[in-house]
Amino acid sequence: MGKQMTEMLKGTLEGIVLAILSVQSAYGYEITARLREMGFSDIAEGTIYALLVRIEQRGLVGVEKVPSEKGPPRKVYSLNTQGREYLEEFWMTWSFLVERLQQLREGGS
Repeated sequence: MGKQMTEMLKGTLEGIVLAILSVQSAYGYEITARLREMGFSDIAEGTIYALLVRIEQRGLVGVEKVPSEKGPPRKVYSLNTQGREYLEEFWMTWSFLVERLQQLREGGS
């Protein structure tokens, strides 16, 4: 992944993770695996865990500790009402940006 892609992902990764959680609750490793399945292979697992801490602190997700076969309980994240509202705003912003960028690409204003 190039530097430009990495920089663009920094601004959108939170929304991408919330979108994943809007489909199904998951723990950190599952989210990383889903991202990799989607082609985001260069995203470090540590990046996802740091992002999960931030969105938990901001109250965008619910967290349930589930026993693990190995080691400490896993934190399973699910999108809560505030997170769904944030995700809706993310998609509206994304749509706005896509439309404007497409206009620029086509040479319009």
